[in-house]
Amino acid sequence: MLNALGNQQPKDFEVSSPPTDGISSLAFSPTAELLAASSFDNQTRIWEVQGNGSTVPKAAITHDAPSLCCTWSKDGSKLFSGGADKAGKMMDLATGQTTQVAGHDAPISCARFVENVGGAGTMVITGSWDKTVKYWDLRTPNPAFTLQMPERVYSMDVQQPLMVVATAERHLMIYNLNTPSQLFKQSVSPLKWQTRVVACFPSATGFAIGSIEGRVGIQMAEDKDASLNFSFKCHRDEKNNVHAVNAISFHPTYGTFSTAVMDSFSFWDKDSKQRLKQFPVIGNTISATAFNRNGTIFAYASSYDWGKGHEHYAQGSQNKIFLYATKDEDVKPKPAKPKR
Repeated sequence: MLNALGNQQPKDFEVSSPPTDGISSLAFSPTAELLAASSFDNQTRIWEVQGNGSTVPKAAITHDAPSLCCTWSKDGSKLFSGGADKAGKMMDLATGQTTQVAGHDAPISCARFVENVGGAGTMVITGSWDKTVKYWDLRTPNPAFTLQMPERVYSMDVQQPLMVVATAERHLMIYNLNTPSQLFKQSVSPLKWQTRVVACFPSATGFAIGSIEGRVGIQMAEDKDASLNFSFKCHRDEKNNVHAVNAISFHPTYGTFSTAVMDSFSFWDKDSKQRLKQFPVIGNTISATAFNRNGTIFAYASSYDWGKGHEHYAQGSQNKIFLYATKDEDVKPKPAKPKR
């Protein structure tokens, strides 16, 4: 559990040899207890998580500029990392070799591995500030598809066959990957301010979207289910200050989810529309989160998110990753509370 309020460090397991600059994303392997983290120190690192909660650094992918995203292949054999150097690099864990497999005309902000899309086997889909999404067949150097986006790509998630791309100016581009080059639906975010993150339901029937004003929207992919859409305020402090939703992660088994805002995070049940657990503040911004493959570990990064620019960066500020051992009562859905 976390300590009481204040600038105290949590008692959760701390990842050894953390990044030396802001942590931009976290991702667990789908087949092993391996955690990856991309960072503004130009590296995406891999740790092995031991049964006792300790961590062992294993490998790293190096960029020529900040690393902005990372994602694992379905079989856990490959890790992809996208950077502000406009390059997408992939590490083969069996050989330890890293090769460039993707490129854009601007930083690569997000990426996801997919399987059996468009007749190919394993592919990587990348989103960039160059206003494109590209599908990369790892056997060839050129993209299999290039999709033009209305604006810069800020966030993207995939739960096959659903893919949701969120861009600047609040555009949402929704795809059915059974027809990967064809737009399924374009819409505008239900939230009034800039989109920070999107995350697909494990069921692939919809997605959650978070914005810079501390709100989350729950959106169904199909118009026929639109009556299930809703939005809510998820984080306000005692002074009613508004903070951006930096991360949303879905539990792989239960379909409940986490939200991270400023220096705290909560677990939620979207179906019963209630908060399952709220954690005390940790005294530093939470910039990224991830559940492991069976939802028994919740990782969160404590580091400056650069949301207020370099002028608000405090020299010597800490960059740490913590592992929280989840309990069923934290993440298991609960029946809806009776209406009064």
